[in-house]
Amino acid sequence: MLRKRLGRRGTFLLILGLGKTCYGISFIVDPPGTAGLQLLTHLCSIQHWAWLWIIAGLVTTASAFLKVGRDGWGFIAALAPPAVWTTAYLSAVIGGEYSRGAWVAAWYLTSHVGVILWASTVPEYEVPPAPRSRRAEGG
Repeated sequence: MLRKRLGRRGTFLLILGLGKTCYGISFIVDPPGTAGLQLLTHLCSIQHWAWLWIIAGLVTTASAFLKVGRDGWGFIAALAPPAVWTTAYLSAVIGGEYSRGAWVAAWYLTSHVGVILWASTVPEYEVPPAPRSRRAEGG
């Protein structure tokens, strides 16, 4: 019943939103190392940045229950944290602070940003092609 209510896009947003929320909570419960995130931690602690993930996750999760065409804010919210993290890691590479950051940024760009951008273009339902008649096939 829930899967039918959510559809394909809603299911994707629900999974993504719950994951982002949990990821953000992990920054508060057990803060990770911040190598490569100096651009962010220069402004405030990683525990404060956790709220970007949590709020984006909650918006993404809530958007899962909206009708197609109104779920766009969920995809936009889902893009914010990985876009910010990508920017921070690229900044660390350019600044010579974290050489591994290029690979981490590429991972965020492909596995997060790229997948979210792709999923935002997936239609809720696809209509199968019409069957061809025998006459059209030459028979």
